[in-house]
Amino acid sequence: MKRAQKKSAEVFARVEERIGHRFADHDRLERALTHASLRSPARGNYERLEFLGDRVLGLCVAELLFSQYREASEGELSVRLNQLVSAQTCAQVADEIGLHEFIRTGSEIKKLTGSRMVNVRADVVESLIAAIYLDAGLEAARNFIHAHWKARSLADDGARRDAKTELQEWAHARFGVTPSYRVTSRTGPDHDPVFRVSVEVDGTAPASGESRSKRAAEQAAATALLEREGVWQPGTGNRHD
Repeated sequence: MKRAQKKSAEVFARVEERIGHRFADHDRLERALTHASLRSPARGNYERLEFLGDRVLGLCVAELLFSQYREASEGELSVRLNQLVSAQTCAQVADEIGLHEFIRTGSEIKKLTGSRMVNVRADVVESLIAAIYLDAGLEAARNFIHAHWKARSLADDGARRDAKTELQEWAHARFGVTPSYRVTSRTGPDHDPVFRVSVEVDGTAPASGESRSKRAAEQAAATALLEREGVWQPGTGNRHD
């Protein structure tokens, strides 16, 4: 028991060093790092914390954008916000911190890196934000968010449109049609599903994308079609000139 407690204390100390926050209550930190697949009713998992952390992140990033882009319209601010709080961005933050080393999961989840586990890593970042917020208040959570999101909020490509909106406008202008989306497969366990979605635009070949939610898979499919057709530059979401 003492050995396990010592090991946990060492893990907590490493996480705290990387995120720049010392927890008064390590139970919250442990819960923030625990995936539902571990099935530990006594300790719980990060799902409720993720719900709260998503809202705290949204508030702090919206606040950041509001102060930085004083002339921006509501539409531009919304586009920037959606990109900054996306699963992809949150997963990037998790990777920078190296959080995958500390996430506690069940045996069926073997690998926390790579595209399939983007949402798990993103969820843990949001859960961690909630844990910091509950442990030390909004200012502590804001400090963590600013440390990892402020530079991102100033990126030149931060005002790009989301892929589904861009694809719809392009399809209307080019072919006079509306893209149609279809779920072609659903794999994985109930707590961590993977959806594969196909998008079709009359006049072009279909494109597909996958993610842990249908909405994100639709965005991935739209992005794939836009990049293939030369509307967006691969990997940037920006139009070709």
